Formats: sequence, C-alpha cells, structure tokens
Amino acid sequence: MPKSIELAPTAPDARRNAPSDQRAQLLAAAAYDLLAEEGLEGLTIRAVLARTGLARRAFYDNFAGKDDLVLAVFAQTLHAAARQLGEWASDRKTSMERLRFVVTSIVLGRYGVDETPEGGRDLRGAALSREHMRLAESHPGELAEALRPLLAAMAGYLAEGMADGSVRNGDADRMALLVYNLVSTTVHTELLAEETGIPNRARRLALADELWEFCSRAVKA
Repeated sequence: MPKSIELAPTAPDARRNAPSDQRAQLLAAAAYDLLAEEGLEGLTIRAVLARTGLARRAFYDNFAGKDDLVLAVFAQTLHAAARQLGEWASDRKTSMERLRFVVTSIVLGRYGVDETPEGGRDLRGAALSREHMRLAESHPGELAEALRPLLAAMAGYLAEGMADGSVRNGDADRMALLVYNLVSTTVHTELLAEETGIPNRARRLALADELWEFCSRAVKA
C-alpha cells in the first residue's frame, strides 16, 4: 500500500545545491518544520534564525535568500521521496504496478492508505505546492533539477513498459513529465481546497484511483 512521500530533508541543498556545512541543514530543517506549523506565511528568515539560534550572516553564507531556502527544502524532500518510493515500488511485479504506486503516492501524500490522517490541515503540503507553481516561473532550472530524480524513476518504469509491450512506444521522459504535470497540478488544486478545512481522506483516495485510471489509459499500449 502507498506510504507517505512527505519526508523531512536530511541534507538540505544550499545555494547552488551545495551545502557548505551543518548550518545549512539546520536552517532548512527549521524551514521544513515552520511550514508544517504555520504554512508559508510563517516562514520568514527571522523565524528560521530564531528557531536555529544562528546569526543572519550564517543564513546568507548558505542561501542567497528565502527562495533558495525553499528550493533547498523542496529539492531535498523530492530527492528523499524519489529514493524511498523507488525502494517501496521495487516490490511491485510489473512496471505499470510500480508506476501506479508512484502516481498514487504523489496524490495521497502523507495520507497514505495504510496511515491514519492527523486530522489537521496540511499546511506544509499546501505551502510547497504553492511554491512549486511559483518557482516553476522564477527558478525553472533549479526546480527541474529538484524534480529530476522523481521524473527519472517514472521514465524508467515507462521505458520498462515499452520494452515488455505494456506501454505504447514513445519518449519515456516526455511521458513521465506529462503524467507528473497532470498529477501535481491536480493535487495542487486539492491542497488549496483543503487549506480551509480538514483534509478528506476518502476523497483523496478516490482521486488517486481516478488519476491513475486516466494516466494508465494514456500510456498503455
């Protein structure tokens, strides 16, 4: 059953994806926690410094600004998600089953079907989703790099499917991007709708099934 893909950053990227020291990790970890507690509005450089006890100079030694900090959280979360999803998906027998696992896990987020929802709003999920859309315009290269491991895993499953005849022939990388864009955009809308109320787990489960049905019909041979 799909597990959570909401993973804490373990070694956050600093400016130009190269953390200079442990302080970069502390700063990004603090940002990650603040997003969960207060959402995007609560994530300020001052709040991050207050939580870590670090000086402002320590922040700017590692990050050019708030956007770089958010990118660090985003990139490391996606890298960790791609790694763990790859490990969990490896138990599936076919390439389509592995792709389905990844797609439904993205939709379900931290409300996997084998988990109990916390009963509160997913402020961090909504915040990162908002930033995903904004960074796609302001930092497209950095965002593309953050997404690369997850998209590569999806493209790999599609390529395997082409080889065994279960997926129609085509550009696996482009197909993976199209599937991800559809899923992430739909989840973005769902997360924003949930900001004003408690997430509906049943609705998210149904959405995961519907999205997979749509995606599978699009890529099947």
